[in-house]
Amino acid sequence: MDESLTEDDFYSGPLRGIFSKLERQHLIFNVKTMILDGLSVPAELVRDIIVDDRFNVKILSIRKVTNMNQRGLQSVLRYVVRPSASSLPRLKGLYLFGHKDAAATPSSRDTSMSSGRISAGVMSSEGAQIGAEWNARSEVALSAALLGHDQPLEEWWRTRGNVFGPNNTIKDTPSSDWADILLACQGVIAFDAVLCRGPRHDPSQTAPERLLRPAIASIGFGARGCEICGSCPEQPAVFDRDADCYFPLLAPPPLHASTIRSAQRPTLPQSLETPPPLILRCTECVRDRWCQRCNKWWCENCYEEPFSRAKRQHHNSPEDGFQEDSGWIAEAMNSNAGTAVKVYSNLCVESCLVSEMLPVADGMWG
Repeated sequence: MDESLTEDDFYSGPLRGIFSKLERQHLIFNVKTMILDGLSVPAELVRDIIVDDRFNVKILSIRKVTNMNQRGLQSVLRYVVRPSASSLPRLKGLYLFGHKDAAATPSSRDTSMSSGRISAGVMSSEGAQIGAEWNARSEVALSAALLGHDQPLEEWWRTRGNVFGPNNTIKDTPSSDWADILLACQGVIAFDAVLCRGPRHDPSQTAPERLLRPAIASIGFGARGCEICGSCPEQPAVFDRDADCYFPLLAPPPLHASTIRSAQRPTLPQSLETPPPLILRCTECVRDRWCQRCNKWWCENCYEEPFSRAKRQHHNSPEDGFQEDSGWIAEAMNSNAGTAVKVYSNLCVESCLVSEMLPVADGMWG
């Protein structure tokens, strides 16, 4: 092994070899959508894809790649969008935070044919295998259309809860330092995530002591919004009306039109002609306003926390024992009071908190 070989060179070697082969065939510059999900992709290789004149990649997907230094990738992105840059990067969209797309499952007919007599000869070539895969995908899509299956609304619009992790968990939520990167790249490079637009991130609407740093919106409320007004103070994002930076890149990446618009446009069910509004928030902007069980949420315009509630220290989960004094609990349960508490210990007081406490506090409410 060459002693001058760096760690990045070692881990990026297989892909660099493929890129070199495509370059010799005069093909690499024609690749506008590049999907490297799950492969070994160091940050230095991403830098080459974005900066090197050999490449003309408009949309790049590096979800769940290995050997990626997150800090190194952040430095690369800061570098390419720096104010002193002589030109904007060719890259317009970066898929980074989501999960890999499921591979297309070939039909039984495709499987039997590939294992039969036509698997030899010209069908064993790389180009033919790629064509066979696309034929399989097309057949799956055509079958669904013939059966009359209605396409579901995109997950970002359907989800009420954490939009990054399965089952509303937070383990896949991007780290907080990525919010500064999204802000620096705003208007230049789009991501499969967006910044929270809650009023506490807006200096014109929030007192300095309550102002929050930029944060990635990880909690989705679909088009339903607040339980009272059905909207939000910052107004829901409406596709084809609001700025592109309000919308995430949607999976899977587009393969036939390498544009941000095509990557952000949701696939609508037949019952909808236009995309519904989109409401997304960061975790801090929904703290003590969102029930993590039933996903009800109350916005700042419709619910102001009681003063006595604001002075108290909050527990993070109902398993903490519910050791608060009985006077405050009575206040929380008083639905007739104008300042009744809506959410406590991440559960709505009206229903979910009661159902959680009754089995724990045997006879407490008798």
